[in-house]
Amino acid sequence: MLKKSSFRKQLENLIHQPENNTYLLAVSGGADSMVLASLFRDLREESQNSGYSFHVAHINYKLRGEDSNRDQKVVQEFCEKNHIRFHLYEVSEKDKKPENSIQLWARELRYAFFKEIQEKEKLEFLVTAHHLNDQLETFIINLSKAAGINGLSGIPANDNHILRPLLPFSKQEIYQFAEENNIEFREDLSNKKSDYLRNKIRNEIVPKLQETNDHFLENFKKSSSYLNQTKDFVQKQIQEIENKLSVFNQDHKILSKEKLDQESDFVKFEILKKYGFNQEEEIPKIFKAQNNSSFFSKEYQLIVNRDELIFIETNKKTENVHEILLIDRFDFSENQININLQNSIEDIDGINKNMEWDFDAEKVQFPLRLRKQQDGDEFYPTGFSGKKKVSKFFRDEKLSNLARQKIWILADSNNSVLGVIPFRQDRRYAKNEKTERILKIFNETKK
Repeated sequence: MLKKSSFRKQLENLIHQPENNTYLLAVSGGADSMVLASLFRDLREESQNSGYSFHVAHINYKLRGEDSNRDQKVVQEFCEKNHIRFHLYEVSEKDKKPENSIQLWARELRYAFFKEIQEKEKLEFLVTAHHLNDQLETFIINLSKAAGINGLSGIPANDNHILRPLLPFSKQEIYQFAEENNIEFREDLSNKKSDYLRNKIRNEIVPKLQETNDHFLENFKKSSSYLNQTKDFVQKQIQEIENKLSVFNQDHKILSKEKLDQESDFVKFEILKKYGFNQEEEIPKIFKAQNNSSFFSKEYQLIVNRDELIFIETNKKTENVHEILLIDRFDFSENQININLQNSIEDIDGINKNMEWDFDAEKVQFPLRLRKQQDGDEFYPTGFSGKKKVSKFFRDEKLSNLARQKIWILADSNNSVLGVIPFRQDRRYAKNEKTERILKIFNETKK
């Protein structure tokens, strides 16, 4: 049964010392969200205003005419009466409604609004009024989609600072609490229509399931708990397997392709899914792909490098520096100037081999800079006859795509390639017996 004490206990289970945190409550005006707001109000009063600091947010979607305005009025008047900060978003013409997927549009709109308020008001947790019936509906929807154990585990009670403290309580318990405590709320009559999948499940399927067993919801709650415990156990096992297959470096995560391929399809899917590769038909393609093949998810680039799978966070990749001024000019009063790359670009990766290049300073057009490879780059590498495209040089050196991304090109003011660091310099600019002024560029890797 839903009581203030059981609600407080549920909050304590979700977070330590809930009275010391700040909250934004998503309140629609329905029974479940108005009960949620009332419970937080009562907890605040019991703590004598010293804890449970919260605001309320409401969205008026303007989808049900005057009924939408009456929903807003109920929530707004509750907040005014109880001295609660009220945040309102009213949908206007600028919020273009799609012809389909109204529910997805509404969800994206409200969570963007909630996030904006949380950041502005420094409210740590978002609290929603999802309950046990919502959990059952979600389970059935995910069951029909072959969602796996994560989907069948349902809505998490605490997920990335989104709290759902009413999840253990049924809709009936919430209605009963509202009646016993004279809590005003609005009934959304559109929920009675079975025009959406969730409404169809709510109005037609769940009642028939409950007819089969008087304790159906209570038994479902226990089953859901068992599923969550199973999910936690499986995730720990998956993480242990991934750790055994992993090689870490400073910037990227690397998995053994060969060893991962020996695991079951389930394990492969669960590990790759963490990096956004969650399409089952894509996984065999990854393991059959040729060397240096790339795959992209929303947040990662996956590079197949011989027996390795290299994961690069694309948002970090785009933040990398692509050009560095190395030396602006040469002081010709000096016979030699020395530049240690470790001192000049200490924080840039990809230069990890000792090298020492001597240039004839009078042949070089200043300023000099370091940059990434560009299409059409070519040079005359020392130790070779003739010229060579930088891209072919990379292929001949058998460098992976990841390695190529880390290579720096030394270029002059004419954008000519003076060297591919740390491999070869261009022999046309190298010091010879007639050189009078030397530009020495070297790299001393840290011991």
